[in-house]
Amino acid sequence: MSVVKKPMLDENFLTTQEMGMIGSALFLAYAFGKFTNGFLADRANIKRFMSFGLLVSALINLALGFTFSFWLFVVLWGANGWFQSMGAAPAISSLTNWVPKKRMGTVYGWFSISHNIGEGLSFVCTALLVGAFGWRWGFIGAGIAAVVGSLFLYFMLSDKPETYGLPPVDETVDKHGKERDEACPYASQSISEQQKTILKNPLVWLVGISSAMMYVSRYAINNWAILFLQEHKGYELLDASGVMSIYAVIGIFGSIASGWISDTLFNSRRGPVTLFFGLLQVGGMCLIFFTPEHFYWADKLGMALFGFATGGLLVLLGGLIAVDIAGKKAAGAAMGMIGIFSYIGAACQEWLSGMLITSSVLLVDGVEQKVYDFNAAITFWVGASVVSMVLAMLYFFLQSRKNQAVVKASAVKNGTA
Repeated sequence: MSVVKKPMLDENFLTTQEMGMIGSALFLAYAFGKFTNGFLADRANIKRFMSFGLLVSALINLALGFTFSFWLFVVLWGANGWFQSMGAAPAISSLTNWVPKKRMGTVYGWFSISHNIGEGLSFVCTALLVGAFGWRWGFIGAGIAAVVGSLFLYFMLSDKPETYGLPPVDETVDKHGKERDEACPYASQSISEQQKTILKNPLVWLVGISSAMMYVSRYAINNWAILFLQEHKGYELLDASGVMSIYAVIGIFGSIASGWISDTLFNSRRGPVTLFFGLLQVGGMCLIFFTPEHFYWADKLGMALFGFATGGLLVLLGGLIAVDIAGKKAAGAAMGMIGIFSYIGAACQEWLSGMLITSSVLLVDGVEQKVYDFNAAITFWVGASVVSMVLAMLYFFLQSRKNQAVVKASAVKNGTA
């Protein structure tokens, strides 16, 4: 959608306000879909659930390539968000069911590069298709690719270990002969009980709000930076998409590094790593938005820093911290909780950004040209990144206090304090 915005505006097919409404429809549908599908994924057959969602999303994208009505576009793009939300939760449920906790950060980081690979391919391939055949082929090409992806998922993805007669990971047998999950203090609870525990945990809510603010910044760059680079930095569409691909590619290394560093150097403590990546994200945005035109090195460096940081924060705030809190029976529910906060944040960003980015018409050499003012939107985007970092640090402070209280209570109970 970010790649086709300029061609759609040039054709007067949509306005920036209408684009904001369309983007909000997807994110709101994705938010509530991710919440609902997160709870369902803990009970579903993972391979069927995930491949079906991608197939329907593919068909909707194909339909969007032939849509001429604004309101039909809103409905279809919203439906697309709902079916796309059937991807993240079963993927995380699969990971938590196959990977032990001590390796979860590292494996989660490698898994999360799928965001960056998909976005990098999307920016470049969609720009090539749109440049050659028009903006409608941006949706048609994505639809064809997703049909192939859904077939691959169906034939290659596995369900939970128990489906194949294998023992669960992270489980041992206690002195009473009852299995217990070493990764989760309330593993003896049923799936429903664990999901309710996650739902009522205020720390999960705090992580969710922090993730929502981070998603404001993430999707501000994803969905508006190409237009900003074209309007304020003098880039052509393909060149702007190339700069955006830097963000996606470098994000791969951020995703891998965040999980590995927190597991290896900090013994699975996520706080110091989250602060580091949060500072990098703010710095990258400042380089992109506050350097003059034709400072191409600053645009590229800023996009690289932002991509590296966002790749790491997607791992940490976008799911890993919540998965650390939850047991494997409720991993999908934890992702659903974080997801609904994150994508409500993304939806509000899209709607507010569409309103904050104002346009005016200037007469240049006798030709009317639209000029876009991003100043208010940029303040909103950078501010959200700062708020996200502050909330994340508050979570880690409260979590540390809670852990200290638990250790003290245990010592008192055992007569060692």
